[in-house]
Amino acid sequence: MLISCGDDESIVPEPEEEGIDWNEAANLSSMSLANSFWNSEEKWFYYDSNGKADWNYWPQAHALDVLTDAWLRTNDPRYSAYFDNWYAGVKARNGNTFENDFYDDMEWIALATLRVWQDTNDPKFKEATLQLWEYIKTGWNDNAGGGITWKKGMEWSKNACSNGPACILAARLYQEFGDESYKEWALKIYNWEKSTLVNMNNGMVYDHINSETGEIKRDWVFTYNQGTFIGSAVELYKIFNEKAYLNDAVVVADYTTSSLTNNSVLKSEGTGDGGLFKGIFIRYFTDLILQDRLDASAKKRYIQFIRYNAEVLWTQGTTKPAILFGPNWSVKPGSVTGLPEQLSGCMLIEAAALLQNEGLITP
Repeated sequence: MLISCGDDESIVPEPEEEGIDWNEAANLSSMSLANSFWNSEEKWFYYDSNGKADWNYWPQAHALDVLTDAWLRTNDPRYSAYFDNWYAGVKARNGNTFENDFYDDMEWIALATLRVWQDTNDPKFKEATLQLWEYIKTGWNDNAGGGITWKKGMEWSKNACSNGPACILAARLYQEFGDESYKEWALKIYNWEKSTLVNMNNGMVYDHINSETGEIKRDWVFTYNQGTFIGSAVELYKIFNEKAYLNDAVVVADYTTSSLTNNSVLKSEGTGDGGLFKGIFIRYFTDLILQDRLDASAKKRYIQFIRYNAEVLWTQGTTKPAILFGPNWSVKPGSVTGLPEQLSGCMLIEAAALLQNEGLITP
């Protein structure tokens, strides 16, 4: 049964288990990330829970985000103790720099370091964020009418994944520092992505456009591109207080929650990079839920959707007591899982805990 986009009375299936304390679940899941994936010698996160040492830059950002979520929720220094080590270890492993050939990867690192700066006032995280923004801006060119390219040397490929997070970052930089140029960048990126890669008739966010051929990859629709467009719209709503931005976000959220699901649960998008996609959607979808001017019917549907997905993951898709998550939130992953899949699960459980603490979900 899918969630109806327009019927306030349509709800997801009833949970199999009542009375889950999402704060307790989030503590277990986020500490499992720290305990099962952290490379204590080199100070970055292994690629799986079995200590696979393959280096992958962009999941490190989301691991830092999960630790930040947990720290903000609990004020427990067990989480914030990782911040300095993460900074040193990830930078060293990346060649003593945070710069990368992939613009979306740099955007994720910058979004994560900005949050740590905002919550700790540690200047090295601010400096890293602002330096990354300077790199990111160079990815914009006029091919396909604008947009930030996906990868250095591939100026013809304009991707949702390199523009959605960049818009969120620029908007947050404006809100933090007040420089008008950040706001101008956020608007420019948003307007380009919306007009080029988003079908506002049905809420599909297309993956990319090949500026050499003009071909738009309309058959690649992923939850993380949906999520970052939602996040972009919400950040611009925060700046301008114009409900049109929330309306844009709702169109995309409704498509995602009704069409990119299996039995009302966000579908598996595989392991590897795809394992992280659902968690990114959940992060920005949750931020949409928290906006006061979101229509009550949409808020109700979205809270039900988060709650049901979290309950299915916790009761059906979690290997316990290790607390491991896989790409299919309805199926336990076994004794080993990958970092991207674990991060998505952690983000969902942290989202449920945040909504519980906001009084929107009851245990």
